[in-house]
Order: sequence, then structure tokens, then C-alpha cells
Amino acid sequence: MTVANAAPNAARGEAALVVAGAVLTLRPSFAALVAAEAELGPLFALVERAAAGELRLSEMAGLFWHCLEARPEGLTREVLGEAVVAGGLHAAMPVLRVVLRQVLVGAG
Repeated sequence: MTVANAAPNAARGEAALVVAGAVLTLRPSFAALVAAEAELGPLFALVERAAAGELRLSEMAGLFWHCLEARPEGLTREVLGEAVVAGGLHAAMPVLRVVLRQVLVGAG
């Protein structure tokens, strides 16, 4: 899996996620968040579940999936979810924090 993304831009609320050795950029754009909300329900409720430690792995993977700036050939949602599990939730938490911060306060 190769990716030609530039490094994530923190000023835009972007985060990096490593999947199968490739660094993927998550960009929680309006369109991405609308798609995530359509699937996962209200984003504020998602943030509340995360804050309470009740966010499901499937919700985290779904949010990440919708926020991917680009989906490399061969990347499926299952592969993304497996990468989150393989890396451990501890490694996924900083990425989740960046995305949820964007939901709450926006970039900058």
C-alpha cells in the first residue's frame, strides 16, 4: 500500500494514522464529518460516548474511515479496523483526540 499524501497539517485538524506501514492522513472535513454522522449518529453524542469511555471500536474505525483524505488501493474498512486493533487502542487515542477536537472546536 503506497500513499502520496503530504504530512498531516495540524493547523487543519489533520492527524496521521499508520496502516500496513503507510502513513494515512485523516482530515475531518465538513463532508467527512457529515458522512460519519449519517452512519454513526450525532457527532456530539459520539464525543460524549468517547469522553465516558463508551466509544465502540466500530465507531472509531467508522469515524477514521470517513475522515481518510485518500483511500489507497487495497485499503478496506476491515483492513483499517484491523490496523487500529493491531496498533492498539493506546496508539489510536491521539488520532481520535485530534479528530474529536476538530468536531468540537474546529481547526485553529
